[in-house]
Amino acid sequence: MIYKFTVISDEVDDFIREIKIDSDATFYDLHGCILKSVGYKDDQMTSFFICDDSWEKEKEVTLEDMGSSSDEDVWVMRDTQLSELLEDEKQKLLYVFDPLNERVFFMELTEIIPGEDLADPICSYKQGNPPAQIVDYEDYANKHNADMDLDESFYGDESYDPEEFDADGFMDESSMSDYGDDDKY
Repeated sequence: MIYKFTVISDEVDDFIREIKIDSDATFYDLHGCILKSVGYKDDQMTSFFICDDSWEKEKEVTLEDMGSSSDEDVWVMRDTQLSELLEDEKQKLLYVFDPLNERVFFMELTEIIPGEDLADPICSYKQGNPPAQIVDYEDYANKHNADMDLDESFYGDESYDPEEFDADGFMDESSMSDYGDDDKY
């Protein structure tokens, strides 16, 4: 069975990679194909996260066993076949390629092709240039903070008046009349 993944980035709009890989291949094989398709070095502590439909992380597949003492299952890329954790089309994954800055590729298992095998994983489609593999933390943080629109509405209601609150942060009794009759609630 062949899995076809679509790989995108939230940093580069026109970046797309499609990877085809055998379902019996390991996450390490997928990791290697992704790195090759984007021209990255294999010198980072990368990991995959299996996600739910809302991109919430559920299971982590790490490059190396970090010696976790928890009772949770430990999934290591070299030892984990894709078919062990992936079985449905539309399955979402995150591939963390820059762990210090928490930068990721968003991945989706877009197609399962039954009855076929693939000896080696391939990048079957490329579009656009990938983001830089490593960025300076401060530059990255400054860029992303500048992208946030932190106008007065970010903090709440534009009619907020700090004078309405007493020293403890509670509403002053005289300001309560502006909010209507308390018995309504």
